[in-house]
Amino acid sequence: MAAAGDGGTAGPLWSPSGRSLVVEADNANYLPTLPDGAFTLIYVDPPFNTGRSQRRQQTSMVRSADGEGDRIGFKGRSYRTIRGTLASYDDAFEDYWSFLEPRLAEAWRLLADDGTLYLHLDYREVHYAKVLLDALFGRECFLNEIIWAYDYGARATRRWPTKHDNILVYVKDPARYHFDSAAVDREPYMAPGLVTPEKAARGKLPTDVWWHTIVSPTGREKTGYPTQKPEGLLRRIVAASSREGDWVLDFFAGSGTLGAVAASLGRQFVCVDQNPQAIEVMRRRLGEHADVAGFEPELQQAGRSQAVPPAAEG
Repeated sequence: MAAAGDGGTAGPLWSPSGRSLVVEADNANYLPTLPDGAFTLIYVDPPFNTGRSQRRQQTSMVRSADGEGDRIGFKGRSYRTIRGTLASYDDAFEDYWSFLEPRLAEAWRLLADDGTLYLHLDYREVHYAKVLLDALFGRECFLNEIIWAYDYGARATRRWPTKHDNILVYVKDPARYHFDSAAVDREPYMAPGLVTPEKAARGKLPTDVWWHTIVSPTGREKTGYPTQKPEGLLRRIVAASSREGDWVLDFFAGSGTLGAVAASLGRQFVCVDQNPQAIEVMRRRLGEHADVAGFEPELQQAGRSQAVPPAAEG
């Protein structure tokens, strides 16, 4: 199980021996209250393109090569050089970078030494995020790019229809990360006659291309939240990259699918979102497994939090 490091102080809501949490908060304010190395798995499904509405934020490097200077990343260039180069491509991306960068830096800090980050994006931003994570984590910490393919969405006639999302996978330490392939659900062979009957019956380990339907509009999983991800997708991630009893984190939690899967697999979870609608969905979905609370930065020094009151019935 992930253990907290020495570099942070536990926030007023979280304890390594406490219950799972659903927290209503701006993640930029709440994440700094959590201790270093507290989570074995972090799954991040941020807005895919926030544009100019996000405020700009500054951050410092999370670590440096050999303990001095900026981190050397992509093609040996410094982190700040990468940032300046990318920002020059597209002014809109500079805003998205300013929004996402400090949160991913916090994700690096919060990961245990055997921890793994899954960053869920789409084709519009994933190439920028790859370079950002190469700088923050180091290129040697890149593990996979997972393609989630599905047959749903717009029908394009002037280009190939876009039918997939991208999930970047980075590890805190490439020599120590946890990955349990035996715990992952297996897939049928496309040509079962070419393998032994035993292998055909067992199935094969999934590759980095995952075919999985979206949440059915009439299925039992449906919560009504617009960006809800299917449990099958998150189950594979949680099973592979965490152990029973480990803490997992989603700080753009939305409908709380990570929490639902974590609870079913015996993990502890923290789900953070600032949208009151998301909190209400998670209260109904996760309330029996977690405490639901609000967080306000001005209350932190007093060591207090505010419980989120039950929604008024109309």
